[in-house]
Amino acid sequence: MTADPTAPRRRFRRPVLRAAVTIAAGAGLLATLAPAAVAQAADRSPASGCHGALHLTAADRADRTDSAEGRADWAAADSALAGLTGPGYATSALGAVREDGRLLWRNASGVAALGGGRPADPDGRFRIGSATKTFVATTLLQLVGERRLDLDDRLECLLPGVVPNSTAITVRQLLDHTSGVANYTQDPAFEPNDPDWLTDRRFQPYSLQDLIGIANRYPPAFPPGQDWAYSNTNFVLIGMIIEKLTGHSWQEEVTRRIIRPLHLTGTTMPGNSPFVPGPHAHGYLRTATGPVDVTLLDPSMAGSAGAGISTTADLTTFIAALLGGRLLPPAQLAEMQGTSRIGGGRSYGLGLQRVDTPCGTFWGHAGGIPGYSTLMLGSADGRRQFAASITVYDVRDGTAANAAWDKLTGIALCGPQAPALAPSAVPGLSAVPGLSAVPGPAPDLARTAR
Repeated sequence: MTADPTAPRRRFRRPVLRAAVTIAAGAGLLATLAPAAVAQAADRSPASGCHGALHLTAADRADRTDSAEGRADWAAADSALAGLTGPGYATSALGAVREDGRLLWRNASGVAALGGGRPADPDGRFRIGSATKTFVATTLLQLVGERRLDLDDRLECLLPGVVPNSTAITVRQLLDHTSGVANYTQDPAFEPNDPDWLTDRRFQPYSLQDLIGIANRYPPAFPPGQDWAYSNTNFVLIGMIIEKLTGHSWQEEVTRRIIRPLHLTGTTMPGNSPFVPGPHAHGYLRTATGPVDVTLLDPSMAGSAGAGISTTADLTTFIAALLGGRLLPPAQLAEMQGTSRIGGGRSYGLGLQRVDTPCGTFWGHAGGIPGYSTLMLGSADGRRQFAASITVYDVRDGTAANAAWDKLTGIALCGPQAPALAPSAVPGLSAVPGLSAVPGPAPDLARTAR
């Protein structure tokens, strides 16, 4: 008798690297900025170069063995994970929970590819969509901590004339989505259910400036600071600011400052490569003629708003380091967790979303890119983290699918013995099948698979 390929694989309890990091402080704006920006920052000390990398001590590099002894039974999490793939809502589902630096639970359910018997790999890689934004925001806030710029600097001083209203838009408003900048992904060129996108346009390369050019075809959503609306364009602009200040691509800076120091060996920030390196589950879109495999695409369509690739273990390591204060100085981490209190911004900080649960407040980000949906959350005290990826495909019973998601997230965030969270307690993995969609207030797996 052969094993059921849709059943969860056994839990992995492997040695986990725990990184303690320090931040080297640089300062000052680059001389290439407009005079107004230099004048605004006249009280900042001169730049000392790009030395914002993190450093690990020899003790920090030592592996920590994670003992299963004394841990609760995670069979409920296994069952919840299988509840997403068994009925066919998703072709694969991956999840991981980390606490106090140790990986308590990691598992996978479903198959790596439709039509095949190979089970999904718990350590598999996947596209993370808008969870990329938290990496990019952290990088930008490190530059703020180095006094290379200020959150209240005007966009016009950094990138003159780049978008309408740039003289009134601040860096903070880009990070918390109160800038009013038009969202470039509203353009029909990024509609994943369009036959032309499925066959050709998903391999179209874009520069960050190309994406801004598309956004500028549309009027601003509102005057800066007057409302809240999620816009991927905001984080394309953040990527451009990082490149302007450092002289390096945003991918290089995220890699140098975060990925390498934390030893996130399954995490990459690709440019134009259409491939997902290493073991991975395939992503699909459902069409009238059947499934279309959209695993291969040019991630430059998402750029610094959502091009990243990672694993559940890496995402829990990253959010633990961030919320544990190992990636940002206290002042910048506090800024990151400050919400705008405007509309949907009441639960959105600077590249972080707040989720309040019966067991405390969690911070993180959801992400969607065709074929893949991701959620990454960590407790405010830095002790507990959860990450999941699902390749949503065939959600015909949205209520049941959302109940399965509520069950999984409730166990992951509040413990194996916790009851399922109430509906709307946690964000959905993605609101729409398009690029890097912001999570809504409630899970909506049915729309994700539309």
